[in-house]
Amino acid sequence: MNITIIGTGYVGLVTGACFAEMGSVVTCVDVDEAKIENLKKGIIPIYEPGLENLVIQNHKEGLLHFTSDIAAACETSNVFFIAVGTPPGEDGSADLGYVLQVARDIGKNITRYSVIVDKSTVPVGTADMVKKAVQEELDIRKVDVPFDVVSNPEFLKEGSAVNDFLKPDRIVVGVENSGAAKIMERIYAPFSRNRDKLMVMKVRDAEMTKYAANAMLATKISFMNEMANLCERLGVDVENVRKGIGSDHRIGYSFIYPGCGYGGSCFPKDVKALIRTSRNAGFEPELLVSVEKRNMLQKRLMAEKVTARFGEDLSGIRLAVWGLSFKPGTDDMREAPSMVVIDTLTARGAAINAYDPVAMNQAGKEIPRELFSSGAITLFDAPYDALEKCDAMILLTEWKAFRQLQFSLMAEKMNQKIVFDGRNLYDPEEMKENGFEYHGIGRGT
Repeated sequence: MNITIIGTGYVGLVTGACFAEMGSVVTCVDVDEAKIENLKKGIIPIYEPGLENLVIQNHKEGLLHFTSDIAAACETSNVFFIAVGTPPGEDGSADLGYVLQVARDIGKNITRYSVIVDKSTVPVGTADMVKKAVQEELDIRKVDVPFDVVSNPEFLKEGSAVNDFLKPDRIVVGVENSGAAKIMERIYAPFSRNRDKLMVMKVRDAEMTKYAANAMLATKISFMNEMANLCERLGVDVENVRKGIGSDHRIGYSFIYPGCGYGGSCFPKDVKALIRTSRNAGFEPELLVSVEKRNMLQKRLMAEKVTARFGEDLSGIRLAVWGLSFKPGTDDMREAPSMVVIDTLTARGAAINAYDPVAMNQAGKEIPRELFSSGAITLFDAPYDALEKCDAMILLTEWKAFRQLQFSLMAEKMNQKIVFDGRNLYDPEEMKENGFEYHGIGRGT
C-alpha cells in the first residue's frame, strides 16, 4: 500500500512510522519544511519510546518518506490520512481549520479514486465537512474524481503509542460503503493477524466513539479524585479503597489512581469539545461539566496543600518540583498539573527548583520566560540536585526513577524534610519512619 499521512505531529508520525514498519510505503507531509528536513536526518520532534528507531530504520529502508509537497504525494498515493492538530477554540470547541485546509489541498490535487481518512480527533459531523471541502475543490477544477471519507480515530497513549499502534486493542473504522471498508481492511490486515480487531461502523458512530472513550477515562479519573478528597476528610486511606473497588472486574484497576489531575493533548481538549458539541445539540452534559470542574480543582490541590502548610505568603520558601510532563513516558507538558502548581506557587512568592527526566527542553519552552529571568524557577539536571536548600519536595509526575527515595541524601540536601505527593507514589508510614512529614491525596492523614 502507498499511504500518505498529512501532519507529522504526535499522531501522524507514529501512524506513518508504524504503517511503514508493517511494509507499507508511506509519505509523511508537513508544511513545516524545517521539521521535514530534520525528520530526514533522523531528528524526531517529540519524545516517544521506540519511535526514533522506527523512523530512522524505515526511512533508511525506503519505506518512510518525508516531504512538504502535498501535490507530489498525491501523484503516488490514493489513501490519505489527515493527522493535523485540532486545537481548542475559545469556546472549547475543536478548531477544524487545519483539517479542512488539508481536505481542500487534497481536493486540489487528486486525480483518481481516493480514500480520505480522518485520523485527527474530530467532532461528530466532521467527515461531512471534509467531504464538502474536497468536493468544492473538485467542482472548481471541473473534474469528476470519486472519493470516500472515512473516520479512523486513534487510541494511542503517550508513552506507549508505538506499542498501542502495533498491537491495538481495536481498530475503529467508520465508512459509508463496503468499498472503503475493504481498503481499510487491507491497510490494517498486518495488525490483525491473531484476531480480527477491525470494528466497522458508520462514520458518525466512529467519530463519537473516540470522544466517548476519552470522556469515560477522564470520568474515571475525576471520580477517583473526588473519592480521594472525601476520604481525606473522613480519615480513610483511598489506596485501600482503590484496591477494594478495583478488584471488581466491572470496575478494574485502570484509571482509578488518585492524583493531581489529568492533562495532555487529549482528555482536557476532548472533554471540552464534547461539552461544546452537546450544548450545540441542545443537551446540557451535566456529568462532563462536573468531570472538567473536578479536574481543574484537582490541579490546584497540591498548591493549596503547600499554602496550607507554609501560609499564603511563600516569600523565602524554596520548593522542589519532581515531574513536569503531564504523565510518565512523554515530554508533553500541555495542560500538565505542573504548570498550574508552578504558576500558583511562584505568584505567592515561592522559588521553584524543577526536574523532569525527559521534559526539560519542553519546560524551557512552556514555562513563562519571566519566571526564569526573575529567578523564580530554576531547572536542574538531576532530581536530588533540585532538592538543594528546599523546604519541601512536590511530586507531580510518577516517573519510575522517583519510586525509590534516597532518604539520607534527601535529608542532607533539604532544609526541611517535607514531601507533597501528588500521585500517592510513596508509603506514608515509610515516610514517617524516615523522619519525613508526608502529605498525599486522600491518605487519611
